Amino acid sequence: MSFEIFISRRLIHNKLQGIKVSKPIVRISILSIALAIVVNVVTVAIVTGFQHEVRNKITGFNAPLFLSKKGTQQIFEGEAVWKDQKALQELKGIDGISSISPVVFKPAMLQSKRYADTIQLATGKDSLITRQDILGIVMKGVEKDYDWTFIQKHLLSGRVVSFQSKQEELVLSKRMADQLNYRLNDTVSVYYVKNQPVLRKYKVVGIYQTGLEEYDQKLVFCRLPEVQKMNDFGIKTKIVIDDQLSNGSIVLKAGVEGKTTNLLYDWGSGPDIYGGFYLPYLKDTNFRLIVYQSDPRRGTKSPIDTSYLSIRCSSSFVFASEINKDESGALIKEESGMDTYQMTSKNGTILVTEQEGVGTGKNFVSGFEVRINDWEDLKRVEEEIRGSIEMRPNENNELMQVSSILDTENDLFAWLSFLDYNVYIIIFLMLLIGVINVGSAMLVLIVVRTSLIGMLKAMGARDWSIRKLFLYQAAFLIGRGLLYGNIIGFLLCYIQLKFSVLTLDPVVYYLDKVPIEINLLSWLLVNLITFAVCMVSLIVPSYVVTKISPTKAIRFN
Repeated sequence: MSFEIFISRRLIHNKLQGIKVSKPIVRISILSIALAIVVNVVTVAIVTGFQHEVRNKITGFNAPLFLSKKGTQQIFEGEAVWKDQKALQELKGIDGISSISPVVFKPAMLQSKRYADTIQLATGKDSLITRQDILGIVMKGVEKDYDWTFIQKHLLSGRVVSFQSKQEELVLSKRMADQLNYRLNDTVSVYYVKNQPVLRKYKVVGIYQTGLEEYDQKLVFCRLPEVQKMNDFGIKTKIVIDDQLSNGSIVLKAGVEGKTTNLLYDWGSGPDIYGGFYLPYLKDTNFRLIVYQSDPRRGTKSPIDTSYLSIRCSSSFVFASEINKDESGALIKEESGMDTYQMTSKNGTILVTEQEGVGTGKNFVSGFEVRINDWEDLKRVEEEIRGSIEMRPNENNELMQVSSILDTENDLFAWLSFLDYNVYIIIFLMLLIGVINVGSAMLVLIVVRTSLIGMLKAMGARDWSIRKLFLYQAAFLIGRGLLYGNIIGFLLCYIQLKFSVLTLDPVVYYLDKVPIEINLLSWLLVNLITFAVCMVSLIVPSYVVTKISPTKAIRFN
């Protein structure tokens, strides 16, 4: 054991010399170090927890990486891409990717049940009314192998969507349920925005709450095939009767939604270019239409959709010219059911039933969510995917792109990154306070031990050896401050982690409570930085020892 350590240990345990002067100063220095470490470790735990919690919620709704058609700006509004792509098998071999899942998005509106409400009239009297609210949302269709871990963690009641149920199901947020007065197992009305609004009924099987209001108020989960049906992806056909007569005849034609180039139509006599024909009169008949996609360069054609039309007349036949029309000359079609309408004439009535084709929509999705094993691998995985798929058309001649959530949610992640600067400022200020107080304590200890310094110098001790005596004492004081500070900081973090004493407004902070994440590496790093900065800064105050004269110091005693 060196004599510096031996003497410093004796001085630390000596409670007599200079006790009236040094003790309060020493206590203040220990308290300042403890306070600094409490503030620093709690700040790091809160900011780290906040960043990770918000990030986990964002990536819980949308994966860190998203594959979509080239040129897509918003993942909720992207163009359709081919679902089964060979390139996806290549991507699954990239190290760090945990899963690749197809998803489909579609804007829609939720309609509440009718309920009684009270409003106040201008006269000041209350009036009872019946209300039915509408809420705009985004339907997210997912497949059976979708990772439900995040939603299941935040489920308040119910379960996730089942792919065995015959009834269409959905999972919505508590915010939506409260706003529209829905409860678990209720049947809800969803209107899809198309050329004509389409109404679908769903059963509420799960209600979640994440606290991330931006997504809680808009995202509803359901099965992927259902949302595919409601999107205008691919080509979909049906047989329609035109509203206007042509030369006194009914115009029966192919109604095609989607890309309409290079199509051939088979009305029963083989594929041809004619998309319709004339009927001078109507009788009980069934029509079938097969639509083919042709490739002039290869000289091939392949069937893509089949639709049907059924006509039932109350008499043997009805002349087209005698069907009732409105003032503009359009045929009057009275809806009598889903995809069914009725026309009338003096000769009788005609019941028309349209049966749409399945279409090719099932072959298209909005894009693919790519989940990764480690957030730190995000940039690397993104670059590997980009090098694998970009500028390489797939089998459907589509160019793909990869988008990072850091770009699609740039504002939110920029805000989270800015929190790091707050941490740096707080740590700097608390270290400054600690350094000043510990430096003051060292100066007091030096003054109190002036006679000892003089005696050691007279006995031949070097200045640096004497300075080390006081640096060892300062290290002991800093160590005690770190010990007390860590104990208090850990207790505060544990209390918040266990009991959630401090709450937040989720509308502002995206969370309903102050998050805590205890990272041992960060905790250790804060302690090491505090100790190292304090010790290095004390080298300057210890320089006072070199200015003390042995003769004067002994005489001073």
